[in-house]
Amino acid sequence: MARSDEDTWDLASSVGATATMVAAARAVASRGPEALIDDPYADALVRAVGVEYFVKLLDGEITLEADNAAMLAVMTDVMAVRTRFFDDFFLSSGLPQAVILASGLDARAYRLPWPSGSVVYEIDQPEVIEFKTRTLADLGASPAAELRTVAIDLRDDWPRALRDRGFDPTAPTAWIAEGLLIYLPPDAQDRLFDNITALSAPGSRLATEFHPDAGARIGASSQRMAEEWRRHGLDLDMADLFYDGERNPVVDYLRERGWEVEARSRPDMFAHYGRPFPTGEAVEALRQSLAVTATRR
Repeated sequence: MARSDEDTWDLASSVGATATMVAAARAVASRGPEALIDDPYADALVRAVGVEYFVKLLDGEITLEADNAAMLAVMTDVMAVRTRFFDDFFLSSGLPQAVILASGLDARAYRLPWPSGSVVYEIDQPEVIEFKTRTLADLGASPAAELRTVAIDLRDDWPRALRDRGFDPTAPTAWIAEGLLIYLPPDAQDRLFDNITALSAPGSRLATEFHPDAGARIGASSQRMAEEWRRHGLDLDMADLFYDGERNPVVDYLRERGWEVEARSRPDMFAHYGRPFPTGEAVEALRQSLAVTATRR
């Protein structure tokens, strides 16, 4: 079903299901002696959501056609590199205040070695926050920093809700917007960065991604996977989840608002982490994506 300004979802449907899909990829990417990441909670969170396809994928019970199996392997590597990029961003920021926007099933507040005194804010819909908090508590997991959840839809007044939870806009902050922008309308993307800028003291840092022409490029490449998913009982078409329309390039937009910005291509990020970037038409859209970091002047 196509997106709308009032649509809703949970972790088994629409945009929420993509959070579960990403967690499944992190669980798979955490396995093996040469794993690039270590997410000890992803597997259990995916199983708790209970989407049969993703559970079977974790258990190796899904057999895909050759092309789609290759694409799934690529996407798992993409999620591993992406996760490591954002992990390293937080670990290198040295800032005691961190915000995870649209946190989904992200367990960084629990699994990263945060410096003493760190405060981590997670923003997501109330149902998502409640589910993850309850599931991790049932697992006996405890946050590795002071965790303050902010249960609100990003379409609502999240800056006020964030401040109400104790956020200090005068203190430098580390922000991440991971896997988020492609699910926002172009004007909402701009508002997101305007709000972040307004809340960011000098020295604040930001990490995000930018996918040029995201809807056309990534949406087209996802069609084969959607057909494969339907054969296995999962009704999820990524192309329905993206908003059309020309977007302001993130690098330029942030620079115009007082940020010093660096950007690296996805192949460069793969090389940085010692992973070869695959070739072929199916991954051409992924090649254009940028890993973006910025510092507020």
